Amino acid sequence: MSNDFYNEMCDSDGRLRPHYQEFADWLSAMPADRLARKRLEADTAFHRVGITFAVYGEESGSERLIPFDIIPRIIPSAEWATLQAGLWQRVKALNAFLHDIYHQQAILRAGIIPWESVLNNAQFRREMVGIELPSDIYAHIAGVDIVRAGAGEFYVLEDNLRVPSGVSYMLEDRKMMMRLFPELFSRQRIAPVQHYPDKLLDNLRTVAPPGVVDPTVVLLTPGAYNSAYFEHTFLAQQMGIELVEGRDLFVRDETVYMRTTQGPQRVDVIYRRIDDDFLDPLAFNKQSMLGVPGLLTAYRAGRVNLANAIGTGVADDKSIYPYVPEMIRFYLSEEPKLNNVPTWRLREAEDRAYVLAHLPELVVKEVHGAGGYGMLVGPAATAAEIADFRQRIMASPEKYIAQPTLALSNCPTFVDQGIAPRHLDLRPFVLSGKNIDLVPGGLTRVALTEGSLVVNSSQGGGTKDTWVLEN
Repeated sequence: MSNDFYNEMCDSDGRLRPHYQEFADWLSAMPADRLARKRLEADTAFHRVGITFAVYGEESGSERLIPFDIIPRIIPSAEWATLQAGLWQRVKALNAFLHDIYHQQAILRAGIIPWESVLNNAQFRREMVGIELPSDIYAHIAGVDIVRAGAGEFYVLEDNLRVPSGVSYMLEDRKMMMRLFPELFSRQRIAPVQHYPDKLLDNLRTVAPPGVVDPTVVLLTPGAYNSAYFEHTFLAQQMGIELVEGRDLFVRDETVYMRTTQGPQRVDVIYRRIDDDFLDPLAFNKQSMLGVPGLLTAYRAGRVNLANAIGTGVADDKSIYPYVPEMIRFYLSEEPKLNNVPTWRLREAEDRAYVLAHLPELVVKEVHGAGGYGMLVGPAATAAEIADFRQRIMASPEKYIAQPTLALSNCPTFVDQGIAPRHLDLRPFVLSGKNIDLVPGGLTRVALTEGSLVVNSSQGGGTKDTWVLEN
């Protein structure tokens, strides 16, 4: 295995890291034919359950199975404690930032973040100015993407605060590993994740409108054609709440109701998996058939709460990402526990000049982009792709940021040729309500193509079970 990248399983001299010893002993004693049968069993089970994801542009069809790798990503308890503290801190600061920009705007008046970066941002929703939300929480569910680089340092790659997805794959991966290899879970103490839906529901219930004693929570989906529809149905079923589409809800007297066979039922909290633009055709996109007319009016009146809040996108925009360490210092008077990836803001002339001179070495991203789309990975790009991005940057520099090409950590992974190192990241899911909480683990995404640094499921990546070891 290459020594150019931090290897999760072995050190630079090829020695097993202690937290992988138990698994490695088991793997070495496992007959190859049994492993092959178990991999096939996993694929068959995932097909049967219907765990698919849209992969846009594939000729074979718009949906395919997300590949699942049976070699877990293992994190020792001390490393997880470091990550957890940093995630709590970061999400707390991001929620403080969102409350601030829709109220006092103190961080803008202090000159820490340029006014135009927020107020002219397409994700800033003026309709949210002055709205008071329960517990001042905007990002109730945050998916924070963590990578490991260099000598093994953790970095935050991006914050996902709008409608972060992937938690169902975290849960199904764990269920699959426990089904395939129950003996592994009796040999060592692996922290559980299966209680995430219970934590999520408890979290959503704590942020119901004031005075509501027994809140009704629903999950609002765009429908069966959405790429994450499996997750929507899965989470609604696991939480024991109704899965609804916009047509199932209506607003009367600034109150949201759900149509049921017993008549209208008031709805108090909506876990929405629909983007801002499509939530309310009276307030946003008038062509939307997905949302609920009048929803914003009920929201502004404090008669319903939305998770996540409208307007959270401004805080996970890639043009705002470089300022998160300053947010932590400003709102919490603390030093960041997790580092950002160094980032060049291309709207600034000096940064732009450097990036244009070093495009073949860098990763360039659209500030509003997601899912691995709209980005340039310089070392893997052709001369024509680099030339094209150069023109795009020069035409609209404010639309882009750039970062160094990180030497992402790798982990042994089953591929067609056998076991080989592949690059990966980690998305823990942080819940914010009356308290901040997260289950120990997250979604580990792995780039299955040799040398690829793009792990997104929408770009053909796979997933691994993530084990946090308990002491």
